[in-house]
Amino acid sequence: MRVMMLSWEYPPRIVGGISPHVYELSQELVKKGVDVHVITKSTPLAPDEETESSGVHVHRVHLDEVPNDFIHEIQLLNLATERRVRKLLEDWRPGGQPTVFHAHDWLSLDAARTLKYEYKLPIIATLHATEWGRHGGIFTDTSQYIAEQEFWLTYEAWRLIVCSEFMHGEAVRLFNCPFDKVDVVFNGVNAEKFQFEWADEARDTLRKQYAKPDEKIVIYVGRFVREKGIQVLLNAAHVVLADQPNTKFLIVGGGHRERFEKFVDWAGLGDRVVFAGFKANRALHELYRCADVAVFPSLYEPFGIVALEGMAAGVPVVSSDAGGLKEIVIHEETGLTSFANDPSSLAWAIREALNNPKKSREMALRAQKRLDEDFKWSLLADQTAAIYDRVWSEFLESYWAENTVWPVSPGAEERYQLMQLAEKAKAADAISRPMPRHSNFIVEEDDVDEIAAYIEP
Repeated sequence: MRVMMLSWEYPPRIVGGISPHVYELSQELVKKGVDVHVITKSTPLAPDEETESSGVHVHRVHLDEVPNDFIHEIQLLNLATERRVRKLLEDWRPGGQPTVFHAHDWLSLDAARTLKYEYKLPIIATLHATEWGRHGGIFTDTSQYIAEQEFWLTYEAWRLIVCSEFMHGEAVRLFNCPFDKVDVVFNGVNAEKFQFEWADEARDTLRKQYAKPDEKIVIYVGRFVREKGIQVLLNAAHVVLADQPNTKFLIVGGGHRERFEKFVDWAGLGDRVVFAGFKANRALHELYRCADVAVFPSLYEPFGIVALEGMAAGVPVVSSDAGGLKEIVIHEETGLTSFANDPSSLAWAIREALNNPKKSREMALRAQKRLDEDFKWSLLADQTAAIYDRVWSEFLESYWAENTVWPVSPGAEERYQLMQLAEKAKAADAISRPMPRHSNFIVEEDDVDEIAAYIEP
């Protein structure tokens, strides 16, 4: 089985949760014998073409021009992605190996849809979130455009993958997607990355950068956007401090944080809240292990990989009950949950975790055990590979196989010639002349911190 993984971000380019998801899934799929090719946006931090040590093939494409805005950028990215995939398909078509497209979110829809109808090959799509959920409704023309793209993604997919039962319900409710067309495959975490040997002296040294020895650290990790609920945590801080005055709130993440810093100053929390900036890889894992409690107060959360990260690091986890978080954090068993967008409820949960360290440690241990049972990437890759096999089997038995240019049915070569796909691939290859790297890299909300994280020694 060969999979064309279409994703707008892939390490070392990390803007949100899609990048680590695609990376970890691809690594494990290769171990299962799947030939994985990731087509993604170029970055100065990595080569345009590479085969990783894991065996994942990565193809990074350049935009034809500097985009006018975010939507235009995604449209240009899809055009560049389509051209690169055409070239790959031309090389592979004669062999007839089972080949499917795996489109990650609406950001990859246009390229996947065009290729689907011309080559008559199936799409599997993963819906990572919804525009309606992120904003609590559709209020702008941009949001309307994205919501329509999300609908078409669910429509064009042979099967739709979502990361939680909550998202299963959203796909059905918002897009009228057939209930039995949707597969729930959780996100996962590589717990071993968080469980490295680390001397107490090194931990104490790092901890002193953010808190005094007698202070407790409550850590938040996430983007600086409304739906992640930083404002709920800051509103809960005074109640926590009234009970636990020696508490520091460590805010980790990239993006625009000025409004939160202004609130902290206004509320008199300047000596209790520390903004650590964007952290990745070992630097992030170490901060988790410095914390006494990890808090994720989202208003909307399709899944919540950060909660898995906290669990993997052995930190007691407090979360809201938004979306998929309540499927990860089982209240009083693997962590504590609070009511979403309720500062008093969140303050209660944080205080409960800080005031009962024995109970918190027991919940953290149960959480780590559950990671191996439900959130291990090897297990999730098995589930995903089974979906690929199912789709290919159904495809071969459908009328689509009778019309494909893939050599799995009589007349495929004639259909291929009629569609003039070789000519289209040559024309696409001829115009794929990358712009200079500095012009092609569009700095986004989180990219400045992202770059710093990767160029620091």
